Amino acid sequence: MFSKGVCFLFILTLRAIGSAQGQDDSLLVRRTLDSATRLPDDTNKVKWFIEKGRATADYFDARKEENDFFQEAITLGQRLKYARGLANVYNEIGTSKRNKSQYILAADYHEKAIKFAEETKDDRLISISLNNAGVDNRRMDQLQKAFDFHFRALRAAEKANDVRSICVAINSIGNIELSTEKYTDAIGHFTKALTLEEKNNNDLGVAINLGNIGYAYQGLGKTDLAIEFYKRSLAVNQRLKNNTGMAICYNSLGAAYQEKKDYTRAMDALQKALEVNDKVDDKVHMAESYLNIGKLLSRQGKHEEARKYIQQSLDLSLYWGFRYMLMEGYKALSADYKASGDFRRSLDALDKSLAYKDSILDESTAMVLAQTRAIYEVDRKDNQIRLLEHDKELGELRTRRNIVYMFSTAGFLLMLAVGGFFYIRHRNLEANRHTLQLELRSLRAQMNPHFIFNSLSSIHRFIWSNNQEEASDYLTKFSRLMRMILDNTQYTFISLNKEVESLRLYLDLEQLRCNNVFEYHIRVADDIHDEEVMIPPMIIQPYVENAIWHGLVHKSGKGVLDISMSLKGRTLVCVVTDNGIGRKRAMEIKEKKGETHRSMGMKVTEGRINLIRKINNSRDTSVIIRDLEDENGNPAGTQVVLTLPVELIF
Repeated sequence: MFSKGVCFLFILTLRAIGSAQGQDDSLLVRRTLDSATRLPDDTNKVKWFIEKGRATADYFDARKEENDFFQEAITLGQRLKYARGLANVYNEIGTSKRNKSQYILAADYHEKAIKFAEETKDDRLISISLNNAGVDNRRMDQLQKAFDFHFRALRAAEKANDVRSICVAINSIGNIELSTEKYTDAIGHFTKALTLEEKNNNDLGVAINLGNIGYAYQGLGKTDLAIEFYKRSLAVNQRLKNNTGMAICYNSLGAAYQEKKDYTRAMDALQKALEVNDKVDDKVHMAESYLNIGKLLSRQGKHEEARKYIQQSLDLSLYWGFRYMLMEGYKALSADYKASGDFRRSLDALDKSLAYKDSILDESTAMVLAQTRAIYEVDRKDNQIRLLEHDKELGELRTRRNIVYMFSTAGFLLMLAVGGFFYIRHRNLEANRHTLQLELRSLRAQMNPHFIFNSLSSIHRFIWSNNQEEASDYLTKFSRLMRMILDNTQYTFISLNKEVESLRLYLDLEQLRCNNVFEYHIRVADDIHDEEVMIPPMIIQPYVENAIWHGLVHKSGKGVLDISMSLKGRTLVCVVTDNGIGRKRAMEIKEKKGETHRSMGMKVTEGRINLIRKINNSRDTSVIIRDLEDENGNPAGTQVVLTLPVELIF
């Protein structure tokens, strides 16, 4: 008595805990749904509903209710006309219905998913939806329709290069061919799917396709080949520790060995299937293994032993409610009694088998009716939603029309005022820009005579202080440089390679002029296509000239001039570095010589840079001059960082 009382209290406690847990889950779902009201009604909200629907699927399945999150996703998706979201949610609901064997409903939802997927023109989504519909129809034995869906899915998946969907489609087509006894065609498709699964290291897919090829060879009567593929599939399942897969393989091997009348190996395989099935949660496989062993023993004439195994299958099926297995079990029991000459018991068993067959048919009919009603209700609800949305849109259109009438006149007048303001402003800006361009041309015109004057003075000194051969070489380079300058300064922008070439000519002349007291290096970054980058002409030369004549010529020892160029976005960064005497020492030398005027070239170039900054409205255009020092704080040269806007040909 005490033991029974404790047990009763324990059951009551469990029920209370389960009830409390159910209330907690229900409250959590309700709170989650309520929290959605704070989210804006957009496509992200549809995705959020779908994610929550997946997460709460077990909760709604346990209560045998429609998933509220999926329903909200459909309502909002239709309002937003969000085809991708609707395709995804219909796929989710359809797959959920298929998992409950509600194939008619599943097919209806998946066909809706196809319609919206095709609106997105996303081949991957289309192939997933088509494959889902194909599986639904295959489960309902509508094989031609299933084949059409999978074939369309294959073509879409190949366009999207979606290997997973390609494998599903090919494997499904193979299964349809297997069902229609087109075994050779099935082997071709399974082999193709097997190759893809091996290439993508999907061992489970490999195991499934190996087993399917085995079924096809067994259908062709090539039992030995079938056994070979079953064994290969078994090996992969054993490596994966996939108990369900191992059980299927052992059952297949048992059937194949039985076909060869190798009853010892058949029994060994079926016993192994039974052992593995003990580790599988779905006990229908165990019931099937008991039944297969019973049939094998009955075929060998071991009727008493056969009935024990068949009865174990019946007991297990009765406990778990496997009506199909009960029908098959009583059918096998009837055949065994008949084989042993016990016709009365054979008829009794056959009557029970037929009773279960009738109940399965009744349930199937009721399920079809229920699913048809459900489809009607879903379509009716969808139509209601569409009608409500249509009425809402009409109301919104009327409101918008009235608002448009109210503000159109005011808007037109405002547009006139704003347009007039911007026209006058644009005209003034163009005038200012034109003025700045004229000033820039004027400064370029000043730049050329200044440079030519300095160069001619250098030639004059060079001729008087050097021999004729060097003078001739100097004049040749000078004439080339003059030609480049006259050509380049006609344009606002020239290519970087032309600017670099003119710089090299200028530096070669200055090296000759200064008796090679310095050396120079010009480095252009590897990622710069110097034919495509355009910069203002003669913009770098004045800083190079300043580095030579105020820094390097007064240095004791070898002078070095480095010029480096790099591109940052649409600006060119040019760094001119010398190891000369520095600006402070250069100023002292100028004061001793009594030179107080400022370099004309530097003054003109600064004016050009200021105008370039104004024309381009760019803060990036700049010149930064740094005094370099050695470790002891002594002057070690000067560095000029020149940042310029560039134009790109492409």
